[in-house]
Amino acid sequence: MVDHARAARMAKRILTIVANAIELEIKDRRLEYVTITDCKVTGDLHDATVFYTVRGKTVDAEPDMQAAAEALKRARGQLRKIVGDQLGVRFTPTLAFEVDTVPEASAHMEALLAKARARDEELRKLAEHAQPAGEADPYKHPEEEL
Repeated sequence: MVDHARAARMAKRILTIVANAIELEIKDRRLEYVTITDCKVTGDLHDATVFYTVRGKTVDAEPDMQAAAEALKRARGQLRKIVGDQLGVRFTPTLAFEVDTVPEASAHMEALLAKARARDEELRKLAEHAQPAGEADPYKHPEEEL
């Protein structure tokens, strides 16, 4: 039987352990700008997918996604050992790392919303001076038909 609550608790704990390990224990300069954002554990508690983002060294710099992915791939065994030591479960889940695309998707959605707001403002300005086509009262009244 799948215990989703236990999987969620374990995912949260793995997220914390991996983030702390990257910050304090793993000595790889390519991981300096890696941020662990989320973790998902399968229902059988055997596989964990850790999501991460990479920020640039400066505001304008592009992040080095390839180097971060390679560093995480190389550190996966060491990170699994650290997770196993700190989790205290019979079977330590395997770790897989995936780039978190939520920030990019969110930025894209914000841009679309800003574009829609600008278009709504244009339409509101056009509607201020608009005149209705036809008569002022387009409805038929029963007293006029007689």
